[in-house]
Amino acid sequence: KVRPFQKEPSDKSQCINKDQEQEVASTDKNITLHKDEEVPRGEKLILTQKDFMGNTQALEKDVNDMKIQDNTAHQNNLKQLCRICGVSFKTDCYKRTHPVHGPVDDETLWLLRKKEKKATSWPDLIAKVFKIDVRGDVDTIHPTRFCHNCWSIIHRKFSNTPCEVYFPRNSTMEWQPHSANCEVCHTPSRGVKRKSQPPNVQHGKRVKIIAERARVNRGIKNQVIKNKNVMKEITNCKNRHLSTKLLAVDYPADFIKSISCQICEHILADPVETTCRHLFCRTCILSCIKVMGCYCPSCWYPCFPTDLVTPVKSFLNILDSLSIRCPVPECDEEILHGKYGQHFSNHKEMKDKELYNPINKGGRPRQHLLSLTRRAQKHRLRELKRQVKAFAEKEEGGDIKAVCMTLFLLALRAKNEHKQADELEAIMQGRGSGLHPAVCLAIRINTFLSCSQYHKMYRTVKAVTGRQIFQPLHALRTAEKALLPGYHPFEWKPPLKNVSTNTEVGIIDGLSGLPLSIDDYPIDTIAKRFRYDTALVSALKDMEEEILEGMKAKNLDDYLNGPFTVVVKECCDGMGDVSEKHGSGPAVPEKAVRFSFTVMNIAIDHENERIRIFEEVKPNSELCCKPLCLMLADESDHETLTAILSPLIAEREAMKNSELLLEIGGILRTFKFIFRGTGYDEKLVREVEGLEASGSTYICTLCDATRLEASQNLVFHSITRSHTENLERYEIWRSNPYHESVDELRDRVKGVSAKPFIETVPSIDALHCDIGNATEFYRIFQMEIGEVYKNPDATKEERKRWQLTLDKHLRKKMKLKPMMRMSGNFARKLMSKETVEAVCELIKCEERHEALKELMDLYLKMKPVWRSSCPAKECPELLCQYSYNSQRFAELLSTKFKYRYEGKITNYFHKTLAHVPEIIERDGSIGAWASEGNESGNKLFRRFRKMNARQSKFYEMEDVL
Repeated sequence: KVRPFQKEPSDKSQCINKDQEQEVASTDKNITLHKDEEVPRGEKLILTQKDFMGNTQALEKDVNDMKIQDNTAHQNNLKQLCRICGVSFKTDCYKRTHPVHGPVDDETLWLLRKKEKKATSWPDLIAKVFKIDVRGDVDTIHPTRFCHNCWSIIHRKFSNTPCEVYFPRNSTMEWQPHSANCEVCHTPSRGVKRKSQPPNVQHGKRVKIIAERARVNRGIKNQVIKNKNVMKEITNCKNRHLSTKLLAVDYPADFIKSISCQICEHILADPVETTCRHLFCRTCILSCIKVMGCYCPSCWYPCFPTDLVTPVKSFLNILDSLSIRCPVPECDEEILHGKYGQHFSNHKEMKDKELYNPINKGGRPRQHLLSLTRRAQKHRLRELKRQVKAFAEKEEGGDIKAVCMTLFLLALRAKNEHKQADELEAIMQGRGSGLHPAVCLAIRINTFLSCSQYHKMYRTVKAVTGRQIFQPLHALRTAEKALLPGYHPFEWKPPLKNVSTNTEVGIIDGLSGLPLSIDDYPIDTIAKRFRYDTALVSALKDMEEEILEGMKAKNLDDYLNGPFTVVVKECCDGMGDVSEKHGSGPAVPEKAVRFSFTVMNIAIDHENERIRIFEEVKPNSELCCKPLCLMLADESDHETLTAILSPLIAEREAMKNSELLLEIGGILRTFKFIFRGTGYDEKLVREVEGLEASGSTYICTLCDATRLEASQNLVFHSITRSHTENLERYEIWRSNPYHESVDELRDRVKGVSAKPFIETVPSIDALHCDIGNATEFYRIFQMEIGEVYKNPDATKEERKRWQLTLDKHLRKKMKLKPMMRMSGNFARKLMSKETVEAVCELIKCEERHEALKELMDLYLKMKPVWRSSCPAKECPELLCQYSYNSQRFAELLSTKFKYRYEGKITNYFHKTLAHVPEIIERDGSIGAWASEGNESGNKLFRRFRKMNARQSKFYEMEDVL
């Protein structure tokens, strides 16, 4: 038997049910007859069951069709109803509708912007005004639009003029899924009843009844409260709120009215705004609403506590900036209204201290608790202490300290002393009110304070404030240990040859590896350095976050343990004229040498592919240039340089053949290192690679060309020199296996005259290339002024006069002060089109003007190629044009400036014209591998040595490092 629907079936379905019942009855009858007969009855039975199954399926199909039609009708009815109030859109007054989801209309958006509100979508506004969350609505249950009446109520919440319509409180719609007793389908034309509505009351009648009640209540209230004195008695706030008479400035009456409460007529305290745009003190209006009912005390418009909002920030800023006189007697101070609470709390503290008058039971006057000795304090508080201890053991597991500090915290909060309470809470949570030692260390270093200067500041601040904001020096030294090499554990596999396995090695003496029996060459120097492997480990631990973020950016698993390949740039440079500090110690040179390294990039080998996870963005910054060794020595002193740097180079050679095991991100990972010595100027390259000085016939540190060959063939040369080849040539120079003469032997070894002891990469240092080329242009300018192309045999006095003329003109036109030695900044300013224009004013021949301008223009086109960190990205067009520009530059030198470059050329002009494209093809950049970061570090060296180091010479280098 088919189960009937809850909904009343149609005539058609009733007929189907009756026919079905007759068919089932006849089937049962046939089955009972067949039981009595002795004939084959299987066939007849099967047929009757098939008929029965067919009719059942047809019936189920009809039922499903009816359900679909019913649901469709239900959804169509939902489209005609308001989501918020349930009213039908078919009535004349509700034809304008708005979508429940999506952005607000232009009119509402303008209103919200005017009120400085952030909400811009209808769901946010509906949730704020009606407390209805429509984000989880389902189309089959909830309507998708709301009526213009509800739209007006939303505008009433924010607009200037109150809306006439009224939405009853506590009458929310509850939308249910479609069912047999669905109100949506039964009364689609009249809307849906709210939960608190009577069954058959229409919306229009309800609005009229509510409006009538509001008018009646308004009349009653007007009769009871005829003036504001009653409201002032209700609030009773004259001792709590500030009078407008305390205003320090004589403001206009209308302005004073706008900043005063409409009830108590005092200056607004914690102001709130009603929907009808009136301003009150929060406590005043809440007191009035509690006594009088939910109406605005000014216009009697309905107003509920939940409708109160804070005024816009611009108004609050005006209110806080008002200047008022302190109401406390004997205090004539004028303060801002926003800072009055803090000012008054200071008076309160003083008053509490003065007015403390405890009960005295006779005898000696009773002293204040804080003025007693510790023993007397214990005696007076013994009973309270016993009670607190009992409470702590019962409730807090015996934590007396937590109970006492919480009591103190509550006492401070009760007196509105929130600043002290916040500090106490920070101490309770272990944060404290002082700075972290690492932050204090950073402040000390970045402000170039010596230890004694910092200690004076620490003591002064502590004495003045009574709090330990800065940390003492011993805390800074403890924090410093975690930042310096020798703090993190690590391991090498296989262990480094001739290097200790101890990882807790900090600053060591640069002369520690030297035998003490050297008598033939006394080393008068002071050197301090880190061990190379501990310095690399410290640098990698500093970059831990960058490594993990790089792996995440490349979608690599965090647990990959390598191997990581780390490429390290090495720089070494000498510093002349290092000022002497007055202290005890040996007489050391006033020159210094600084050896440093920079981690350029890190890559990981993953699935037969090398993926770069880190690349230094600013490779020439002193922030990423890590100092490794500092020594007070002359870079030209080959023996001292060799003695101090040899142990460091031995450590480097050992690291090439081992793998570092270091914990990064909680996982032990493997690192391999590639060292590239590129940050050396030409003087130091020749020193460490065993080549002759820069005035040698063999002009280049990259190829075997002589000065004459380079001047005849300016462009077409290739890199041929290497560290291995220099070692082999030194052996030939030392042993002379072919028994040649000095000139023949020198020609065979191509200028190698000493044993190379540091491996460098044949390259160009961009910074010194700039300086060298600028020096040559400076000489060209002088010769052009003196017209050497006409008169090559000028005297020394004439040449000196040309230089003075050029210096004077450059100082006047370009603000360039003459320098004894060319610096990087001077070179950058000198090599510009403006400088050439200024120099051309001193040259008479127009033809020479054009030649000089073209030469500078070509140079300025070539310069970005070797200066940029990535020329393929930063200046691809200039990179492509470099070969043409260099050939044109060489052509100008050999024709227009033949008087200067016939049979000779400078070292850096040769490198610039001949080797730049090949180096960029090999390394990708020249500028990124320059020594500029080391030069910037030299400035820090001088600054720290003057201001930050201890007086003793033995300690000052350690402090600077």
